[in-house]
Amino acid sequence: MLGIMRKYKQSIIIKGVFGIIVLSFIGTIFLVWGKGEKGLSGKEFAVRVGKTMISFDEYQRYLNRLRNIYSQLFGKTLTPEMEQQIGLKKRALENLIDNALVRIAAKEMGIEITKDEVEKEIASVPAFQKNGVFNYQLYQQMLRQERMTPSYFEENVKDDLLIRKTKQKVLEKVKVSDDEALSTFRKQNDRINLQYYSFCPSNVKGEVKLTEQDLENFLQMHQEQFRTEEHISLSYVVIDPEKIAAGQKVSDEEAQTFYQKNIDRFQGKDGFIPFMEVKERAKAAALKEKRARAAYEMAADTVNKCLKAADINLAASTLGLQVNETPMFTQRAPAHQFAGETELLKRAFALKEGELGGPVETSKGIYIFKIKERQPAVVPPLVKIRGRVEALASEERAREIAQKKAEEALAKLVKGISMPNMQRTDQFSYSAGGEVPGIGSSPELMEAAFGLSKTSPLARTIFKIGDCWYAIRLLDRIELNKEEFPKQKERIKQELLPGKQQEALKAWLKELKGKTKVEINQSLTLND
Repeated sequence: MLGIMRKYKQSIIIKGVFGIIVLSFIGTIFLVWGKGEKGLSGKEFAVRVGKTMISFDEYQRYLNRLRNIYSQLFGKTLTPEMEQQIGLKKRALENLIDNALVRIAAKEMGIEITKDEVEKEIASVPAFQKNGVFNYQLYQQMLRQERMTPSYFEENVKDDLLIRKTKQKVLEKVKVSDDEALSTFRKQNDRINLQYYSFCPSNVKGEVKLTEQDLENFLQMHQEQFRTEEHISLSYVVIDPEKIAAGQKVSDEEAQTFYQKNIDRFQGKDGFIPFMEVKERAKAAALKEKRARAAYEMAADTVNKCLKAADINLAASTLGLQVNETPMFTQRAPAHQFAGETELLKRAFALKEGELGGPVETSKGIYIFKIKERQPAVVPPLVKIRGRVEALASEERAREIAQKKAEEALAKLVKGISMPNMQRTDQFSYSAGGEVPGIGSSPELMEAAFGLSKTSPLARTIFKIGDCWYAIRLLDRIELNKEEFPKQKERIKQELLPGKQQEALKAWLKELKGKTKVEINQSLTLND
């Protein structure tokens, strides 16, 4: 919270869509705490962390603050889609949980915040200063504008300081060793090349032998790969609102009400268009909506009357329409009449035998429907799909053989057994993307390769890249600029320290979560 105030002249780092969000708005001083002190307690909890309860009001208020901060960052109000992409609700909840865990840890560690520390922190905020000096009258004026009392504001400052001070205690323990610095220096300067064995499924296909039992077992273990889709055919009635509710009319008053409720539809380049200029447009749109509503109510009433008998013919005759039928189709390959009708298809495949479904409103009309015939999804017997089963089972067995051969090759290398025909890479330098010449892209293999040395040249695990498995050994390492390391060691340590501190903080919070009961009220948070 107060971190945003304290770093008013600096960048404020907050995790976001791409990992880091930078804020520098004075407005966030109060966006972070929100407006006023009302509504601080809610009867329903959002999350419990140990014995600490975070109310739904507190969660909602924090979510709104976070929403305001992101809106400031992007320069516009967040849409629901943007919030989902950012993971705003989850992020708000995680932050609240983390802060609660830190407070618990602070108490166990005996960390406290003094009155002097709070006063010093508040006095350092530029927004409360005149000519670089804290001004008490300005401080009170700004709090009054935001409907905050000094005690409420100062309690939030104290809480923020406690959280930061506790985290700082964890970060202070983190050090970068000489070995870690040397490892990074060597990544930046050394060049290596490798010897390796590769084992790919395509190279061992000839060794694959499958029995009838193997095929049966494979089919049993991978039934979902071979299960046919459920097929249905429908009898249905489609209602055209323009025809069935053609008698509906719209008054000028109804058109104006529609205009006011849907004013966003009536914008020009200079803003909202006056009603009288778009009266006919509004009237036509209102009429269309009224007819759709009337038609839907008529369809719903018809379904209710025919529900017990589940008689679609009766429903059709009641509406003065005819029953249509589809051929058999699946949800992924629907009948042409229902192409793109996602909700209709979902409801149709969820319908039980003998039930009358609907109404379902789509752009094409309002549907009432009934399943005419259903063929359930089944796993065909092996005799009918032998070719597919054999092809997939062979691929899997070839992958298993390739992996086993790589493991056997590594075991021999570990024992010092010489093996012929090892391949070699060209000389290469470290890259975060893990591009190894002759092998492919593997950050994991790259890290392992640059951890090898002349005294310990063999990687003790095999690596999977694509479909192939690799066993690797260092062939040669050229250490460039070795004499420069003592001069660069401290710089490298300083560069590595923030990343290592963040990892340590994450590990510490994970440990706290592991020993503290956290109960989340899903209905009030992620699904609200």
